[in-house]
Order: sequence, then structure tokens, then C-alpha cells
Amino acid sequence: MGFLESFPTSFAATKWLGFVTAVWVQAISGNNYTFSNYSDALKTLMNLTQLELNNLSVAKDVGKAFGLLAGLASDRLPTPVILLIGSIEGLIGYGTQWLVVSRRIQPLSYWQMCIFLCLGGNSTTWMNTAVLVTCIRNFRRNRGPVSGILKGYVGLSTAIFTDVCAALFADDPAKFLMMLAVIPFAVCLTAIVFLRETPPAATIEEEKEETKYFNVFNVVAVIVAVYLLAYGFIPNPSHVLSLVFSVTLLALLASPLAVPVYAFIRSWNFNRFKNQADVERQIQEPLLREEKTHEDIQEKPAEEGETAVVEQSQAVEEKKAVEIKRRPVIGEDHTIFEALSTFDFWILFVSFLCGVGTGLAVMNNMGQIGLALGYADVSLFVSMTSIWGFFGRIVSGTVSEYYLKKAGTPRPLWNAASQILMAVGYILMAVALPGSLYIGSIVVGICYGVRLAVTVPTASELFGLKYFGLIYNILILNLPLGSFLFSGLLAGFLYDAEATPTPGGGNTCVGAHCYRLVFFIMAIACVIGFGLDVLLGIRTKKIYSKIYTSRRSKKLAAASNLQ
Repeated sequence: MGFLESFPTSFAATKWLGFVTAVWVQAISGNNYTFSNYSDALKTLMNLTQLELNNLSVAKDVGKAFGLLAGLASDRLPTPVILLIGSIEGLIGYGTQWLVVSRRIQPLSYWQMCIFLCLGGNSTTWMNTAVLVTCIRNFRRNRGPVSGILKGYVGLSTAIFTDVCAALFADDPAKFLMMLAVIPFAVCLTAIVFLRETPPAATIEEEKEETKYFNVFNVVAVIVAVYLLAYGFIPNPSHVLSLVFSVTLLALLASPLAVPVYAFIRSWNFNRFKNQADVERQIQEPLLREEKTHEDIQEKPAEEGETAVVEQSQAVEEKKAVEIKRRPVIGEDHTIFEALSTFDFWILFVSFLCGVGTGLAVMNNMGQIGLALGYADVSLFVSMTSIWGFFGRIVSGTVSEYYLKKAGTPRPLWNAASQILMAVGYILMAVALPGSLYIGSIVVGICYGVRLAVTVPTASELFGLKYFGLIYNILILNLPLGSFLFSGLLAGFLYDAEATPTPGGGNTCVGAHCYRLVFFIMAIACVIGFGLDVLLGIRTKKIYSKIYTSRRSKKLAAASNLQ
């Protein structure tokens, strides 16, 4: 890192190298969504009822409630420290679960398992906060694509872990947990070296260049998703094919490195031509003039940086003076207390709860839903929810950004569309027609992905970037809250009411009736979320019109300067 920073022209390369490592972190930080892959092993080993098992999944999601600590730390600690904390927590949380499931230690008590599940769940909040806050600030002119790509890889991570485990370890839950403990730890150590906060794009040309690079990331991500989806449909792949799949997957995940490499070569060539031009001028210019020119070249960025710092300091002081007189309006920087006192924040919060809470209930219970409907192997449904969730995230991030720049379309309207479509998906799953679980898992995955990807830039646009880390983690409280309400209480109680006890403890339920009422209630919740998102879209129409007008005027100014 120090070598690269010694060359001013390699600045863009280091910025994109940091984004590549951020993508890798997100590709392994969706381990919270993989509970269905080893939940049955825990249920059998600990003789749990469905309600007790669901409460274990709630404990995992409760870990995200402590993400407030990560949000507070994001404004006080550097990115590498936040990543290190998350990686160590994950190693301890999932490592202990691996020791239990692999029977290397005696099963822990129920409350102890809850603690380690909570640790594992909390680890991802540190990773996600470090990555999202840093990258949104680094690429603030392209918040939609950044959120879509990063959140998209979170969605893919479930499929990545599931398919790699199936390919190499034949779906062994113990080895699966070992992967969840070791791989995120190793990847975070890599990101610690390269991911840093850097100045955002300052010109329209830089913004356009960022957009081109993000298109490359989008293409690679789609290829990875299609590749994972295709492998999931291969019946009983051979050992050799499984190894080829794993190696190819690693190569695809490493391929985004081409972007910082290209950026470095481009900058190096530009610097080389610039140096040649300087050498030619040296032939005709005296030595003192040459030294002065060289000094100007070296000091100009520093002078510009100092000017920018002074201007920024003045802007901050002016802003503070204004804030003494009035409260910030939507679109300006809010402290956490100012954000919590607005009606718009709570509309966003509750609508987010309706979307992600019901989606988490499906993901946490996918193992039991599949078994109830007669599917012996539910790994395909887990992968499909993950992969289609990726498509929802990456497409919604890019599309919402495009229509914001083109027509000033409020982002909450995309959330509204996803909510009503998700309600349709739950009704399909409740009816339990042949193939409805396939269609339902696809629809729920897409809409859950849209909800996560669009909410991130929406929050930053409505309440500012200054305290974005903490505001984001307040919104993420919906994950444990939604998991508790819809998975722990609703799905757990209604499933146990329909289930029959099994010898030795626990219970089981087979048939469409097991989850029918659960799906109908969650569909109603999504309709409520739809209404709230439409209301938020109407209330924030003015701020998105301002964003659109501002960006359009800058483009027109840049075009006139070129002429």
C-alpha cells in the first residue's frame, strides 16, 4: 500500500483495489443467511422444537442489534480496525458452532449457543459497516451502483458457501461451519491492507469513468450469479466436476482485479508521456526554471488539497452556525437524534421492517418449509433465494440510479414495487401449487434484494453521509426485530400449533397447512409496507427533484466548458 501511495498517478488504482477487496468481503459476509444449511443438524443434536430452533435463528439476528456499536465506531475508528473486530468475532462465533456440530466438544447449553450465534451475527455488522460506509463515501456520485454491487455480493455469498460446500464436502454441516469461520477471517485480513477512505470524484469526467468501471463489476457479478445458478441445477455432479467448479468460481471472484490493474496501467502510461514532455521542455529551459516547474507539479496537489480543506472547514463552520438557528431538512446531514425525530425516518424504518422481516422468516425457515412441502433437499431453494436476491440487489441499485439521474424518480418507489410483488410471492407459497415454492423463492429473493439495495442509498440521500454509519445500523435493527416477530414468534408458534411431537423430543409437520397462515399474514404486512413506501416517495419527491436538477446543471456546465 505504501508503494502504491508513493505514486500520485496510481491513486485511482488503489481506490479501485480497495473496492475489489470490499466486494470480496461482501461475498463472504452473508453467512447470516445460511442458517438453513445447518439448522437441521442443530435441531437434531440438541433435540429442539421448531420454536426453540427459530429462537436460535433470532439470537443470530439479534447480533445485528449490536451493530449500533459498529455504527458508532465507523465515525471514530479507521476501516481496518472495524474489519479486524468483525473478522475475530466471526472466527469465535462460527468456530464454536463448528466445534459443537462436529462433536469435537460436548453440546453447549441453549443459552450458550445463543451467545455464540449472536457473536457470529454481530460479526457481519462490522464488516458491512466498514465496507458500505467507506465505499459510499468514496463513490458518493454513484451510490446506487455501489450499494447494488456490494449488497448483491452479500446475496451471492449464501450460494457461494452452499455450492462450494456441496461441491467439496458433500453438504457436511460441520465443514460448512468451518468455512463460515475461516474464510471470512482470511478475506477480511486482505481488505485490511487495501480498503481506505479516499476523496470522491470531483468532476463529471471522473463520474463517467466510475460508471464505466461499475458496469464491468456488474457484468462480472452477473456472470458469477448465472454460473452459480447453472451449477445448482446439475444433478449429482462428479468429484472432478465439483473441483473444476470451485476453481473456476475462485477465478471469477478474482477477475475484478482487472479493473485496478487497468487503472494502474492507464495512469502509468499517462505519467510516462507526461514525463517525456517534461524532458523535452528541459532542453530549452534553464535549470532554475526546471526546478520550479518540478516543484509546482509536486506542490500543486498539496496546495489544492489545502484550499479544499480550508473551504471545507469554512463550509462546516457555516453549516454549524446555520444549524444553531434551524433543524436540518431532509437531504441535509442529520445527527442520529435529528433523524429519529423525523416522520420520514420512521416511515422508512417500518416499511423496511415489513420487507426484510418477512424475507428473513422465509430464509430462516426454508429448511422446514421445504420438508413440509415434501422436498428432501432444500439446498437448491436456499441457493435460488440467494442468487435471485443478488439480481434484485444489483439491478435495483443500477436502475434506481439511472432513473434518478434521468428523471429524478424517488428511490422509495422502487421499494414500493418490490413490496407488492413480495406479497404476491407469499400468496403463491401459501396456495402451495406444484412448483410454487420455486416461483415463491425466486420472487421473495428478488424483492428482498431490492429492499436491501435501495434502502442504503435512500438513507444516505435523505439524512446525509456524516452519520451514515450509525443511521444505517439503526435501520439494520429491523433484521433482528423482523426475525423475532415473523420468524421467532409468528412462524414458530403457528408451525408448532400444526406439528406433531416426535419420539425423543422435538416435533415435525408435513403438508401445505404448516405455513399457510404464516404466508398470508406476511403478505398483509407487505401490503402495509407498500403503502408506506408510496407515502415516503410522495414526501421525498422534492428532494429527489433537487438532486436531479443539481446533477443536470453540472452536466450542462461541463458540456459548455468543453465547447
